[in-house]
Amino acid sequence: MPDIIYFDNSATTCVYPEVISAVNEAYSRFYGNPSSLHRLGNEADIILQQSRQIIAKTLSTSDDCIYFTSSGTESNNWAIKGVCRANKRRGSKIVTTKIEHPSVLECFKYLETEGFSPVYLDVEPNGQLSSELVRETIDNHTILFSFILVNNETGAIQKAEDIIREVRFINPNTIIHIDAVQAYGKIPINLLRLDADLLTISSHKIHGPRGCGALYIKKNTRIVPILHGGGQEKKYRSGTENVPGIYGFAKAAVKTNSAMQENRKKYKALRDIIIKGLSESFSDKFYVNSPSDGYEGILNIAFPRVKAQVLMHHLETKNIFVSTGSACSSRRNVQSHVLTAMNLPKENIEGAIRLSFSGMNNEEQAYEFIDAIKEIIPIIKY
Repeated sequence: MPDIIYFDNSATTCVYPEVISAVNEAYSRFYGNPSSLHRLGNEADIILQQSRQIIAKTLSTSDDCIYFTSSGTESNNWAIKGVCRANKRRGSKIVTTKIEHPSVLECFKYLETEGFSPVYLDVEPNGQLSSELVRETIDNHTILFSFILVNNETGAIQKAEDIIREVRFINPNTIIHIDAVQAYGKIPINLLRLDADLLTISSHKIHGPRGCGALYIKKNTRIVPILHGGGQEKKYRSGTENVPGIYGFAKAAVKTNSAMQENRKKYKALRDIIIKGLSESFSDKFYVNSPSDGYEGILNIAFPRVKAQVLMHHLETKNIFVSTGSACSSRRNVQSHVLTAMNLPKENIEGAIRLSFSGMNNEEQAYEFIDAIKEIIPIIKY
């Protein structure tokens, strides 16, 4: 295959070679069921618990607060449905924002069928949530507040500590869930300082294997399982643990978190090169939808009178891979709910593509992308 330029790392990432080696080692050496009482089961359980300790350390929390799941989607579903069902006697009001990942929004929509009353908050044009709006919305009947830390389409970073402070001031009993799938390994997360009750992370967003996620559950948080069976993960999440995936997740977590600051500097350089190059070529016929103070690894851009999917497929013919938004909703061919919630003009939404970087990208690829755009846009404008 010719060399490719992969700028779709928010959808999924290429697995680190050393992570692949670790996963293969686990499949060949630690193949026992960690719940089994014999030696092979014990060896697998040791690897499982060591991996749990590693993940916990990267979040500055205790390992007995980390529960492994199959994905970020499962973790979000468990956090939201598990909390609502465990606390339904306390109230029915549940609050989130209009820019959440589908795995959160669809949960809130579904919970209406169980008698809960979801509220979806607007955001500012920069994608951030207003502390004042949070203060006005939370009340004594609010049992859950869930928000995304780094938006998967624009890179907007929420001021989590300010938001949590507002929620705690109005109702200390409101349970707070953070979707940190796009934040983990990319910006610092310290659960000693961040007063969240639940936090979702995922392996394949940080060069780990797919099919593995985790949910942080603060001690004494009222939550019930959504999967029942063998009672694994301290009877909270049934199902034989994916030891090879979890082992690979831990290996990826160590490498990604240790390279965080270096990667952010690299992403900023790539972002600056692309914005500067496109601005010089297209002037006011080019939009940046991502906030300037957002996460450097995500860049959402748009061109007037250009259809995003057409642009994406033309880039693909040059082996440049980007996306038109969340991978979980891109095949539906609908306008971005995130950009719509930010009240951006129609042209900013219709022609929007998302670039998301990893440590495997370089400046040469950024310049190649600019050259490709300069060639393609005049052809596909309508």
